[in-house]
Amino acid sequence: MLPTVILPGYLEGAIAYRQLQQSLIQIGFPTVTVPLRSRDWFATLGGRPITPILIKLDRTVKQVLQQYNAAQINLIGHSAGGWISRIYLGEKPYLGRGEIASVAPCHAHNYVATLATLGTPHISQERWTRWNLDFVNNNYPGAFYRDINYVCVAGKTIFGQRRRGSWLAYSSYKLTCGQGDCWGDGITPITAAHLEGAKNLVIEGVKHSPRAAGIWYGSPEVLLSWATYLA
Repeated sequence: MLPTVILPGYLEGAIAYRQLQQSLIQIGFPTVTVPLRSRDWFATLGGRPITPILIKLDRTVKQVLQQYNAAQINLIGHSAGGWISRIYLGEKPYLGRGEIASVAPCHAHNYVATLATLGTPHISQERWTRWNLDFVNNNYPGAFYRDINYVCVAGKTIFGQRRRGSWLAYSSYKLTCGQGDCWGDGITPITAAHLEGAKNLVIEGVKHSPRAAGIWYGSPEVLLSWATYLA
């Protein structure tokens, strides 16, 4: 089994993924989480470039490859970590909005055997994230690299409605895919979490965040439903 790297979601730190990391280790995958803290994301707020996250991701991947003397890894991206991972795979220089010169490490597709995205919004109508997602989807649409196994996991948990209890889901879904009255994990609608050409999975009852009450994508109860696709 290949060593595995977890990239946290937006504004999340590595500590929230400790259970997922340990669970993957227990089933045989040597696993490391990119050592992010919540404040590491602050430099990316308001649509600013995600270059600082790409640098930390690349540093972790290179360390894991060396530590395990491996040629490739599995890469797991939760939420925004999924589309940031797709930028990292790509061959074109990432030049974030407002950056004069790109220092972001990319061109990593040869290092990755499987990319698993958990509750990732691969599309967005929100103006601050749309620039980055347009960059990804225009340059690397769908399961772009044929030698990479793409696994995209969505949750079918909350139906978005304009009423108490499901208003947050409705608003988040609408901001993501333009339609609020649909199924998703409470934050990301199913339609946005899948990619054309990928192994697209739907898990019922999972919440978006590792901090949510109940189960999420990385909980032991549902882990094997997608981790079996890792190399």
